[in-house]
Parts: sequence; structure tokens; C-alpha cells
Amino acid sequence: MRVVLTWRDKVEHCIYDLAFKPDGTQLILAAGNRLLVYDTSDGSLLQPLKGHKDTVYCVAYAKDGKRFASGSADKNVIIWTSKLEGILKYTHNDSIQCVSYNPVTHQLASGSSSDFALWSPEQKSISKHKSSSKITCCSWTNDGQYLALGMFNGIISIRNKNGDEKVKIERPGGSLSPVWSICWNPSREEHNDILAVADWGQKLSFYQLSGKQIGKDRSLNFNACCISYFTKGEYILLGGSDKQVSLFTKDGVRLGTVGEQNSWVWTCRAKPDSNYVAVGCQDGTISFYQLIFSTVHGLYKNRYAYRDSMTDVIVQHLITEQKVRIKCKELVKKIAICKNRLAIQLPEKILIYELYSDDSSDMHYRVKEKMVKKFECNLLVVCADHIVLCQEKRLQCLSFSGVKEREWQMESLIRYIKVIGGPPGREGLLVGLKNGQILKIFVDNPFAIVLLKQATAVRCLDMSASRKKLAVVDENDTCLVYDIHTKELLFQEPNANSVAWNTQCEDMLCFSGGGYLNIKASTFPVHQQKLQGFVVGYNGSKIFCLHAFAMSAVEVPQSTPMYQYLDRKMFKEAYQIACLGVTDTDWRELAMEALEGLEFETAKKAFTRVQDLRYLELINSIEERKKRGETNNDLFLADVFSYQGKFHEAAKLYKKSGHENLALDMYTDLRMFEYAKDFLGSGDPKETRMLITKQADWARNINEPKNAVEMYISAGEYVKAIEISGDHGWVDTLIDIARKLDRAEREPLLMCARYFKKLDNPGYAAETYLKIGDLKSLVQLHVETQHWDEAFALGEKHPEFKEDIYMPYAQWLAENDRFEESQKAFHKAGRQKEAVRVLEQLTDNAVEESRFNDAAYYYWMLSMQCLDIAQDAAQKDAMLSKFHYFQHLAEMYHGYHTIHRYTEEPFSSHRPETLFNISRFLLHNLSKDTPVGISKVITLFTLAKQSKALGAYKLARDAYEKLRGLRIPARFQKSIELGSITIRAKPFHDNEELVPLCYRCSTNNPLLNNLGNVCINCRQPFVFSASSYEVLHLVEFYLEKGITDEEAVSLIDLEVPRHKRENRCQEITSNNSQTLRLDETVGCMGDDPFTAKLSFEQGGSEFVPVVVSRSVLRSMSRRDVLIKRWPPPLRWQYFRSLLPEASITMCPSCFQMFHSEDYELLVLQHTRCPYCRRPIDGPSL
Repeated sequence: MRVVLTWRDKVEHCIYDLAFKPDGTQLILAAGNRLLVYDTSDGSLLQPLKGHKDTVYCVAYAKDGKRFASGSADKNVIIWTSKLEGILKYTHNDSIQCVSYNPVTHQLASGSSSDFALWSPEQKSISKHKSSSKITCCSWTNDGQYLALGMFNGIISIRNKNGDEKVKIERPGGSLSPVWSICWNPSREEHNDILAVADWGQKLSFYQLSGKQIGKDRSLNFNACCISYFTKGEYILLGGSDKQVSLFTKDGVRLGTVGEQNSWVWTCRAKPDSNYVAVGCQDGTISFYQLIFSTVHGLYKNRYAYRDSMTDVIVQHLITEQKVRIKCKELVKKIAICKNRLAIQLPEKILIYELYSDDSSDMHYRVKEKMVKKFECNLLVVCADHIVLCQEKRLQCLSFSGVKEREWQMESLIRYIKVIGGPPGREGLLVGLKNGQILKIFVDNPFAIVLLKQATAVRCLDMSASRKKLAVVDENDTCLVYDIHTKELLFQEPNANSVAWNTQCEDMLCFSGGGYLNIKASTFPVHQQKLQGFVVGYNGSKIFCLHAFAMSAVEVPQSTPMYQYLDRKMFKEAYQIACLGVTDTDWRELAMEALEGLEFETAKKAFTRVQDLRYLELINSIEERKKRGETNNDLFLADVFSYQGKFHEAAKLYKKSGHENLALDMYTDLRMFEYAKDFLGSGDPKETRMLITKQADWARNINEPKNAVEMYISAGEYVKAIEISGDHGWVDTLIDIARKLDRAEREPLLMCARYFKKLDNPGYAAETYLKIGDLKSLVQLHVETQHWDEAFALGEKHPEFKEDIYMPYAQWLAENDRFEESQKAFHKAGRQKEAVRVLEQLTDNAVEESRFNDAAYYYWMLSMQCLDIAQDAAQKDAMLSKFHYFQHLAEMYHGYHTIHRYTEEPFSSHRPETLFNISRFLLHNLSKDTPVGISKVITLFTLAKQSKALGAYKLARDAYEKLRGLRIPARFQKSIELGSITIRAKPFHDNEELVPLCYRCSTNNPLLNNLGNVCINCRQPFVFSASSYEVLHLVEFYLEKGITDEEAVSLIDLEVPRHKRENRCQEITSNNSQTLRLDETVGCMGDDPFTAKLSFEQGGSEFVPVVVSRSVLRSMSRRDVLIKRWPPPLRWQYFRSLLPEASITMCPSCFQMFHSEDYELLVLQHTRCPYCRRPIDGPSL
């Protein structure tokens, strides 16, 4: 710290107090009975103020700068404006000792020998409070809430804004230690209000607002007359009987003397927000000093240590921005740092610190050694095991124990010293002298080594990382760079005040001066940018700059020196610079330049830095090619240019190196087809076609299919043209292509045909198939489009395709419920098994879905199909067995359809007799196995209900009894239980009219026949109507052996005239049916040979069929006989009507028998046979 006297003046009277205007421009002095106003800039007296009649003891300025107050021995307080005009006066009972303005409310406190007063501009009256002792001083807290009063009896009273006492501090000295001056710390950073107290017991003390003392009393060895803080509260000024002003830290550590005087110092204050101090003395001397706080610091690489608050040392890591504070509690005079050592010189000792660990980011220091001895030196250097003291021309090397080991005497004053590294105990020092000499000293060597000598004095020094170059800043602000070995001056630059080599790059240094930072690489021109302060270090891309009292790390991109190297194609050196820190753009530029210069190693590193995999792949491929023996640099450079987008340059190099095909590939890959055509000129047509094809590929990829198709056609790539046209549905284009193609180009034509089919243009597809003669595909086309007529016509001409036609046709018919046609189609295709399988599946589905009428129809169709297959001798027996089984199932499901509808639907159109007959018919056939879907419960339930309705009570009771042994569905449970109870009230017999009659033996059969649907007497099977299920008056007869069906028909047709039969029966035969109608019932049967045959053969336990001879056949009338003309291998069946008056109709397709009236009604309703669904055109039968 240096103290500079700015100005001084002397007046006749003692100066008891002074106050600065808040802006620092004016200084108000209390001198005698006047106030003196000085200009602080030059010490000129602006104006004396007269208002008091006696000595002025105190003066204070308001924080807002609008007014100030003065107190005098004349018991008056005068308020003055900033324009130096008195505006208000009030009095006390005794002389005024102190005045102080509230920093927030601007309330004025004034203290006298017996009381104190509070006044504010808003109040008309003055609030006064008595005091038990003389008030010597007063001070407000920062927030203006409390006022501290110092008293002559040694007591400190802390009052609130209303004057009420809140805290009373009684000091140990009592009245023997009058409190002469107090002051609150103005710092806003302190957590608590701190009151500094100076008394005439020669003590300095600190208190909290609560009255608690902070620390112990500090002995002063003089009577303190005044105490005041700097604006920010970091320092304290004390003056008194020792005739000087002392500077203390805020904690009370004495730092030094501001200015020595010839008499007591009654007042001293710091100028607001500055380092200027005003001092007023007993002899009337007023002095104005400037305090210059020198920077005490040290730097080693990225660690910077500096003094803070005069007694603390802060070590800052310039890279991580970490900081650590070391509190010394004494004035720090010198600091030195090197590697893991830190030396701090205090007034009476030197402390040596070391790092806890070798971690480069560790910031924890601990005391290693204490050298308790007072040292005087200009510069201090610390090494691993020594400290070096610089004293004018002499250097002393001391161990940490304080033993002097070595001493060097220089020829001139030492201006600069720096540790430049070395092993522990053998470090090297770089020393610069005022006479221009530069030396290197090793701490273990008593002899200094002269590096070089220049004509001008040394101001700053630095050595390059490899110790080959030396940079010197001389007193003329010139930076000079030397080669250490040759002593040659390499270059020099003006306007330098400090210099530093880059620790990571040998050829880079920076120097500062004139507000600029200068960066120089090698011998290239200097790059400048604005920078305030001094350069003290250069590490990579960071420049450490000291500005005022702060050290900062400035990130400086190394772009300019890098480009300077690039301009000279010095790629490796440019890469080294880039590693120090450049932008991604700079890295990419370096990579590109190195790549163009074929410096692949540097380019690879740079591209790796920017993570450009594309160029790294290129470099790797070129390196692989070089390993294989390629040496054509033009070809390598052409690849580089093509990657960079310099396509024309690349094409020229490809051509130059004899690789025109690579240039052509490049243009086509880039879709630069016009350039490719220009490059080709009038070359090979094959190359031209290839180019057009690639152009078409590109047009296709960018979604320009029309252009692509045209180009493909022109290039002869018909397959791709067809593919695009087909995908976009362009039928016209496909037609043009198909008609343009030769029939030998089969693959493209087949593609056209496939797209025609896909686009629903079968006509063009057929035309294409015909063109190439692909008849099988043509057949498939007709089948897929269901153009059956064209398919059949083609099948007639080419029988080998019949199966390919009729098989899908049959499936299509079956899917469309056209089963008769489907059967024919299956037959034509020769696939009877498939037909049977399809019909079986349909039948199963119908049963599963309770469509029993359809099931009956499908089973009939199956039986007929099996009969057709039975013509094959190998399958005859199996198929005939299936035929009879399916015929049986068809009859069962046909009848059960009516029963099912009766139980499922609320109303039925069938007569009770029909339901009664069907139930009996089913029960007689259910004696063995029950077909799937047919319910015995429903059948018995229907029989019971209809029997009860028709008077067959016994049969109804039997049905209900049988139901009791079956599992009954819940929905029939109540009905059956009720029926079982109510039937017991009926007679136990059946209506005789319901009993069936056998027309062969005239035997009455029971309603429930254990033998089934045959007569219990003659065992003749009953023939039932397929609609009402009544027993028909028909008797089946068989032909004698040797009589063929054709002979039998011819014999029956030779009808012999009947005797005495006037009204004969009429036989009506049509394509649809065969009907026997008798117009008169009266006739004589006694002479009928058939009737005689019946009576002769009836009786017996075994069934004896009726066998007729030729004579009996001749006696029969064609109108009385019905013939079931089954196809082979079945024989025909013959039935004779025994009641010719009752008309019976037989369907010629399914051979089912009906009462003619029933059949006519059903045909009128459905226009088809109710059993086999054979269509019938008209109602006439």
C-alpha cells in the first residue's frame, strides 16, 4: 500500500470534524466557529460558512445530498442546504457534541452534554431525550432503525427511531474509558450490524446490535479521537493522540499508516466510493491523501493467487473457476506460487503451504512450514524446497527452515524473476535485469548463466515450452523474440507491456499493450483484438489476463494462426494450432484443406474431431487403395472433389487419369444427366442407353412416372415401363407396349397380361395371351373372370383343359347354390369325389343350422350322386349302401322339418293329422340310431299333443310315458308335465279312425308299430305320401325272374279291355309327373289276377313280396301302375294302386309319392317339387 498526499491546507483553528458530500465533490470542515467548504479535486476553499457563535464541534451530511447539519458549543444545531444556505436552527441546553443523519429517513440526531434530540423534515417539533452522561458520538445503522450513542461514562446506548433505549452496553473501563467515537459498518454484505467503538481507554472493540461483543478488545496504545469506515466497509480509519491515521481491516487488524501529522488527529474520513482519505488535526492542518493498494499476487500455469482485503489470500483455478480463501489475519505483503507450493509473506513471518494431493483440480492447501522471521524483499519466489528472496541486486535462496543456502549478486537491479520448471530442489529461474541482461539460475548452482544481453532494460520475460525461444518486453514497450541457442533476434513487435508463450504450442505467443491483445504464430503477421489488462499466461486457447485487481481466463479461438498455416499448406502445424481451440467450422476447413492437399493423416484427425463419418470412409478407402499399390494422385483428388461437390473439377481429373466411366457414374448418381450427356458427346450407343436407363430410374424415384416410362421405352427397358404403367393403372400405355412387342418377348407380354387382369381389362389380357399362344393362361383368365361360355368353347376345341374349366365352374355353382348344375359340372370334370365332399359339407352345415328342409334336399342330392358313382363296378356296393342311407336321411329330415317348425314357430299351417302322421313316421324310423339334429323329445312331444287333439289318448299317454325317460329341455318342461297330468283324465283307448290299414292284407295296424313302417301281418312296407305322410293305397310288386323292365312295361302297356267298366280311369302323363286318375269307383275286382295273387300270398312271419308273371302284367292297366325308373345299377320299382279312384302323383325325379291334390297345391306355392326342388313350369300335371 502506498500513500500519496494529494493536497494540504492549514487554518487557524482546530478541525474537530469533517464530512463529505455523498457525491464526493465537496468537503465540509468544522474549524473554529465556522464551516469551511473545500473542493476535493484540488483542495481549493469554496466558501466559509458563518452561523455559529462558538466553536463548531460536529458536522454531518444527509445521504441524499440535499442538506447537512452542524453543531456548536453555542448549543445550536443549524441545518444547511447543498447550496450552502442555512434554513433551520434549533437549540439544546448544552453544547452540541455530535450530529448524524439517518441514511434511510434522513432523520437528524444531535447529542449534547445532557440530552439528545431527533428531528425530521416532516415534524414541526423536535423530540428531545435526557441523557445520564455526556454524549460524545452517535451513529445510525444501515437500515436506519437504530441509533447508537457513545457516552463519556463509557456506556453505549442503542435507541430506536423514537429515542427509546433498546440495548445498553456497559464497558469494563466505565468512566475511565470514555467512548470518543463509534461507527456502524456500512457494508450490505454483512449478515449482522457491527458497531466499531474507539475509546480513551486505548481500546478498539466491535459489537453486534444485540450488544454482544465480537472478539476481544484490540489494544491501540493511543487515545482514539475518531473512527470511520470506508464506503463498502472493508477498511477502518483511526486517528487520535498518536498524531497519525492508521488503516485497519474491518476485523481490526492494523495494516499501516495513512499519514503522520504534527498534532492530534481529531477527525478522518474516506471519500465516498474511493480510496481518498481526508484528515483534520489539532493544529488546523487539513490533509487529503490517496491510498494506492498494490496488487500482491502470483501465477503458476492455471493457478492464480492474490491478496484480498489485505489480510486474505485467494487461490483461483483459472480453468475450473474454483476458489479457496486462506485467512492470514495479518497484512499479506508478498505471494508466490509454484506447482503444489504456496508462499505467503506476512510482516513477521513467511508461511509455506502445500496441496493435499497431486490432483490437478485439488484446491485444498495446508501449512507445510512456518519461517518466523522478518524478511525485507522486493520479490518473492517459491520452489519445491526453497524460497528465493529478491533484494534489489541480490538473490537469496533459503530453505524452508530459514537457512540461507545460496546467494547471487547481480550487476544491476532485478526487474523480473520467474520459475521456469525443473525437478524438485533443482528448479530453474529466469531473471531479467535493468541493464538488459537475462540470466538463468538454478537453485542448486551458485553460478548464474547469462542467456543474452540487450541494450534496453527488461520489463517482462517468458521462455517457450521447449526452452528454445525467449520473449522479452523492454522498457520501450517492445516485444523481442530471440533464439536462445544462436542469440539471434527472430522478430520484434511494438506496443507490448507483457508477454507469454503458449505452453502447448512452441511457435505461439501473445503479448498485450495499448488496449489490444496480440497473438503471433511463427513469423506470421500479428492478429489483434481488443483486451484490457495485462497478459500473464497463455495455455492452449485460454489467455490469462490481469485487469485492475481481477484475473480472468479469456477464451481466444486460434482460427487466425491456423489459417495462416493453412495458407502455406503447413497442415501439421495448423492441426497443432487447431488442437488449442478453434470452432467446428475451422476444424472442417482444416480437414478439407488437408484432404485437398492429400495430407490424409491430418485430414483424418480433423474429420474425426467433427465426427464426419462420410469423409472418414473416403479417407479409409483411399488409404486401402494406396496399400494395394494405387499411386494415381489425380484419381484420389478426383474422389475428394466429387465428395466436396466440385463435380466438374472431379470429372476433368477422372478423364485425365483415364477413368471416364467414374465421371459418368458420378454424374448419373447425382442425376446430372445433361452434364453426363455433354461429357459423353457422340459416344457409344450402349453407354447412351445405359444413361437413359439411369435417368429413367431417377425420374421414377422422384415420382415422375410418365417421364420414366417414356425413357424406359426409348431405352428398351420394357419390363420397367410395364411395371410402372401397371402400378399406375395406365391401360392405354400397356396396350401400346403389348402391341409393339414381338411375340417372342414372352416375359414382358406376360407382365402386360397380368396387369390387364389386375386392372379389370380381361379382353386385352386375352388378346395378349393369344398373341403368345398361352392357352392355359387364357383358360385361367376365362375361369377367373367367370366367362364360362368362352371357357366352354375353348374346352371343346382343346379337351385337355376340360378339368381346368369344369372344376372351378362346379365350385362356383356350388357356392351360388346351383347344385344340380354343380353336379353336372363335377361330372363333366370327372371329379365325383369333390362333388360328394362339397355336398356333404353343405349338408352338415344345414343340419348344424337347423335348416332341415335343405338338409333333406342335400341328402337326396348326395344319394343321387352316389347312385351315379355306383355305375363304377369297383365302387358299386359302397355307393349303393350310401345311396340307401342318404335316401333314408333325406326322408327323415324332410319329415322332421315340419315337426321342427311346429315347435319353433307360434303358428303352423299343417293339419293335426299331418303332424300326427309325421311323428309316427319318424318314431318308427328312430328305433335304431337317431340322426344328428333330430330330437326324439320334440317328436314325442308333437305326437303326444296331436294324439290328444285327435282322440288317440292311449297313444298320447304312451308318448308322455316315454318322454319321462328322456332329458327334456327347460322350455318344454312345464308343457310336458301339464300334458302328462291332463292326459290321465282321458279314456285309455285310441280313435279307431286313426288306425292305419294295410292295403295288401287289409289288417289294421297299431298306431305305434314295433316293427316300424311295415304291416304287422304281411310285413309289407307301407308307402307314405311325401306331404301328408298318410299310408298310400299302393302295393309294391316284383317281376318274375327273366322278365326285364322293358318287357314288363311293354306288357303293362298292352292293356286288356275291362269288362263292365263304363267310367274308366284316366292316366295323365307329362314330362313333370305321372298321374293315375279314376273317374268312377264302381268296378269289379274279383276277376283281377293281381288281387288274387295278394290273397294267396298273405300271412306268415316273414315278408313275402308280391311276384307277378307275364300274364298278371298283361292283366294290369297302365293307369293302375306307378314305376320308379331308377337308373342303373338299381332295378326299377313297380307299385300297383288298389284304390284307383284316389289319384296319386309321383315326381319323376325323386320318385316320391303324393296325393295329387296335395302335390298340385305345393307346386302352385313353390313352382317346384317340394322334395327334390325340380322346377315345374306350369300348374297342369
